[in-house]
Amino acid sequence: MAIVTGAARNIGRAIACSLAAGGASVLVGAHTSAEMAQETVEQIRAAGRHARVFLGDVTDPAAVDAMVAEAIRHFGRLDILVNNAGTRRETPLLEMSLEEWREVLTVVLDAAFLTTKAAMPHLIASGNGAIINLGGQTAHLPVPERAHIAAGKAGLAAFTKAVAVEFAEHGVTANCVAPSLIDTVRGLPGAPERPASRRMPPVGHLGSMDDVAAMVRLLASPNGRYITGQTIHVNGGGYMP
Repeated sequence: MAIVTGAARNIGRAIACSLAAGGASVLVGAHTSAEMAQETVEQIRAAGRHARVFLGDVTDPAAVDAMVAEAIRHFGRLDILVNNAGTRRETPLLEMSLEEWREVLTVVLDAAFLTTKAAMPHLIASGNGAIINLGGQTAHLPVPERAHIAAGKAGLAAFTKAVAVEFAEHGVTANCVAPSLIDTVRGLPGAPERPASRRMPPVGHLGSMDDVAAMVRLLASPNGRYITGQTIHVNGGGYMP
C-alpha cells in the first residue's frame, strides 16, 4: 500500500498510477485539487486497483497524522511513502521575501519530515518499507531565481540520506529521485516558455512523466531493496554528477 502526496496530476499522478499497476493500493494525497485527485483515483480504479483521495495540507502535523491514519484504516498497512508535494516559484533573490523563502522550505522539507515521522512505524512494520522523495536538478545544478527551491531540494537529498542510514536496520529504504526536463503541464497560462535549445538534454528530447514514475516504482519494488540513500537523476543527461 502506498501514499503519494501531490498526486492530483502530472508526475504525482503518473507515480500513483504506476505503483497501482504494480499491485499497490494507493492513497492519493492532494491539498486543494479535489477534482483532479479524484480523476487520479478513477484512473487507478479503472485499472482494477484500489485507491482513495485524501485532502490535506502536508505541512500541518494534524493533517499528516490523519492521512497516515486513514491509509491504515482503509488499507490495513503502509509499505510505500512517496513525498512528491511541492511548489514551483521563480523569484529573484533580492525580491524574495522571508515569508516566500520559508513557505517553499516548509513545503519541501517540513512536509517530508512530518510524513516520514508519521509513516515510519508502519513502514517498519511492513518489513519492506520504502520512502521515495522527489528532489530536483535545481539542487545540483542551480538556476537563477530559484534559491529557495535549490536550498529545499538540496536539504531533501541530505534528509533522505539521514533517514536511509537511521532506518536501514529496520528494512526501510529511502531514496531521492531528481527529475528535470520532464514534459509536464505547468498550468501557468501566459507564462513564457524557455527556448527549446535551452531545454533539450543530450538525449535530444524531454522526458515523460512515466520515466520518473518507472524509477519510483523500481525503488519501491522488491528489485530495489539494495538501493538506499541515493539521489537518482532522471534527466536525459541534463546533469551528470
